[in-house]
Amino acid sequence: MDSSEAEGGRVGIVLIWLIALAGSVLVVALAYGGQRVWFGDSSALGVYRALGVVFAASVLGALLAQLASRRPAGYVARASVSVGGAAVLVALAAAAVAPLAVGLSG
Repeated sequence: MDSSEAEGGRVGIVLIWLIALAGSVLVVALAYGGQRVWFGDSSALGVYRALGVVFAASVLGALLAQLASRRPAGYVARASVSVGGAAVLVALAAAAVAPLAVGLSG
């Protein structure tokens, strides 16, 4: 694999991480801004439904971005790194909204 092939895969990875970061920041900001109904769910844990949507979009985006790179070698590794990074970002967002979820349900 030459450097141009590796570069195409890295761009897809960073793109997915940015999508996960932007979605997570948006959900956390809305949650702390007073948003209480998420996709029709008004329970205290509804915010996690929104974070699930962010993660699902990241997973689908990772698979599509790596397919679009048209580089079969290393596809699974690149997709795994993309999804793993997105999972870490969404998990951090879930931890950030935990005080709100606990505070509203208790």
